Amino acid sequence: MSGPSRGWEGVQEGEELEGFSLRLTMTRMVLQVSGTQDVYPVHHDPAFAREAGHETIFVNTAFIRGCLCRLLTDWMGPDGFLKTLRFQMRRPNFLGETIHCRGRVSRKRPEGLVEIEVWLENKDHGVTASGSAGVVLPARG
Repeated sequence: MSGPSRGWEGVQEGEELEGFSLRLTMTRMVLQVSGTQDVYPVHHDPAFAREAGHETIFVNTAFIRGCLCRLLTDWMGPDGFLKTLRFQMRRPNFLGETIHCRGRVSRKRPEGLVEIEVWLENKDHGVTASGSAGVVLPARG
């Protein structure tokens, strides 16, 4: 977690999460297969992926979940708690693309829960995965 802990009082509805971008290099593609142990060849073998009807290899579900979790934990800091995360994959994220992981606070509940819209996007395909999360933040006063 990169930043200080965020308190519930300091959050505003509509607030954008800073997010981050990643270039999907061959090294990153191989690391995501190794890290998740998802060895299905569409994630690491370009010839296999093309034979299966895909443009090339693409990241797997666990990698997308990891990106969204990083977005949220970086934003909330070490004292927050990621309570829920739901997302749908709409398009593959292919080798060579740059993905952007983004978020926006959609609702702030009085019990300390913050609802957040989350998504991955790239310049060629727009939003490739979208979802929502619930984060519990501590009170600071």
